[in-house]
Amino acid sequence: MLLMLALRVAQAAPPAPASASSSSAAPAQPVHPQVEMKTSMGDFVIELFPDKAPKTVANFLQYVKSGFYDGTVFHRVIPGYLIQGGLYTRELRPKRTLPPIPDEANNGLSNLRGTVAAARGPDPDSATSQFFINVVDNPRLDYVGNQSGMTWGYAVFGKVVKGMDVVDKIDNLPTGPQGPFIGDVPRPLVVIQSAKLIGEAAHPTAEPESPVTGQAPASTPATKKNKPGGGH
Repeated sequence: MLLMLALRVAQAAPPAPASASSSSAAPAQPVHPQVEMKTSMGDFVIELFPDKAPKTVANFLQYVKSGFYDGTVFHRVIPGYLIQGGLYTRELRPKRTLPPIPDEANNGLSNLRGTVAAARGPDPDSATSQFFINVVDNPRLDYVGNQSGMTWGYAVFGKVVKGMDVVDKIDNLPTGPQGPFIGDVPRPLVVIQSAKLIGEAAHPTAEPESPVTGQAPASTPATKKNKPGGGH
């Protein structure tokens, strides 16, 4: 009788609660979209930072998804500085773009080696389709203040996470005048054959951070190199 009573009590007892380790899933890491660019010099992958530069990333992805970049070229190469493209055709004619977007340079990201930033003209809010890739650390291109277009800086919105050797190969090409440009055009022209969204990164790369000290004002060039412009 005692044995049967014990069995009934055991059967009626509620199941033990699951442990905290099994009931709570680990917090999901943020994920970033990635874009693969296939060029005539090789391929590279850009990871985007929509949490830091939402308008710039959305603008860039509009161009990617529409196929705008397919057949455009890297028309500007300054060795040891940057490579720039995203507007001109093989004939060095500009394509029609979407309206310009607000500048997001004041987002805490620095123009370090491998980062991708929006090219623009003297007006900070003039960026459209053009972008540039820093081949060295260029903190002087970072946001310093809103006094003028010179101090506003250039909005970093992504980073090359694969194929930086291809970017370096492009950076090492000889350059000269061609078409409407008096210089800096690579020979041969580097064609973007395709730019496609390849999904989101499972393990995002750490976002670059602006240096707290030792940052030269953007209006004080360390060399005679020209700054990224919307027109060239």
